[in-house]
Amino acid sequence: MKKFSPQINASSMADIAFLLLIFFLVTTTIVQDEGLLNLLPPDIEVPPSEPHKARNVLEILVNRNNQILAEENVIEIGELKNLTVKHLKNNGADLGFSETPAKAIVLLKNDRAASYDMYIQIQNELKAAYTQVRNDEALILTNQQYNYNQLRVCIEDNKPEAEYCQKIKDVVQNKYPMTISEPEPIVSR
Repeated sequence: MKKFSPQINASSMADIAFLLLIFFLVTTTIVQDEGLLNLLPPDIEVPPSEPHKARNVLEILVNRNNQILAEENVIEIGELKNLTVKHLKNNGADLGFSETPAKAIVLLKNDRAASYDMYIQIQNELKAAYTQVRNDEALILTNQQYNYNQLRVCIEDNKPEAEYCQKIKDVVQNKYPMTISEPEPIVSR
């Protein structure tokens, strides 16, 4: 009598594995990294030689409790935009704020324990402040014809007046450069 050894037919196992692999590849979603899209300034070879005067720097600190301290005073998130606009448009009038818009710097210091949501809110407020002052300046320079955002659209759409829009945009950007400095986050104890 012959001994019969049981065997499993494995010829279709490779097909099944391949089909399962295709199924998981099709049904799985790939998680995208979230973050902020910020354009970094070009690297300069020679650091600036002139030290910044304290009045030209608007210091904003976010502590571990998500409180915002601007110039050592606790403020609400809604006040940050107006304070930044005041700092940028000061033109030397108030000794507590910048001498000129070109010298104005916003220094943002974050505590490592501060929430990412608060960081995003602050970034939004700071960018809104820069957008506001740039829009105001563009409207003045173009006799209320274009704000800063409309200048960008004019250039991107390659309208007949795109060259004019580019010149005005450059003037506005040079007058109000977005200078936001963010040192390494601090660790509170």
